[in-house]
Amino acid sequence: MLMGPQNLPEQVRIVRNRISSAAQAAMRSVDSVTLLAVSKAQPANKVRAVAQLGVRDFGESYLQEALDKMEALRDLSLTWHFIGRLQANKTRPVAASFDWVHGVDRLKIAERLSEQRPFHAPPLNVCLQVNIAGEASKGGVTTAELPALATAVAALPRLKLRGLMCIPPDQDDPTRHWFASTRRLLEALNAAGAKLDTLSMGMSGDFESAILEGATLVRVGTALFGSRPAATGATQT
Repeated sequence: MLMGPQNLPEQVRIVRNRISSAAQAAMRSVDSVTLLAVSKAQPANKVRAVAQLGVRDFGESYLQEALDKMEALRDLSLTWHFIGRLQANKTRPVAASFDWVHGVDRLKIAERLSEQRPFHAPPLNVCLQVNIAGEASKGGVTTAELPALATAVAALPRLKLRGLMCIPPDQDDPTRHWFASTRRLLEALNAAGAKLDTLSMGMSGDFESAILEGATLVRVGTALFGSRPAATGATQT
């Protein structure tokens, strides 16, 4: 279902209520969960409408589209997250324009982001994407290689390693055990000396389960904006 701007206040209210209920069930403060509105393939006017409802964090995967929206919305104080698979030839504009990158899974990408982050900007917040189910079709570092990658990325000067991101298998229901596994990986890294505070996990259909397992940031697109046009080829978020 496609939604116009007139539907957005009700959708934002519903999503916020779902977050609040899940946080309460987990005996957590609702303030411990950030709503990241996945705005890829959405026009700038809909992003503006959601921002005017108090949402400050927006996730993009299509670089040029994102840069155009940033320019159109530069009068707003928004936090921009790059949540797609990042190619090496696109790291420079991402390093220059975004506040967060969620899909880092290779040291080469992290090194380029660090080298290309402007010195006048604060360190770029990054999450390591974990291929939690070992799927060949998905990006992400393996669980075995995660500790070494985390150590290397944490040492880079223009990045701030914040935590982990995961995308459970598409057909796996329920997904809660994958979120629990990702949380345990973060806990193990922190026990070894890391100082991570972010679990980016959970999308429109399963973010309550993610919050129950410690998600601090949920990536919600369809539940806010409705279905994206089929031509984008995007999957549910």
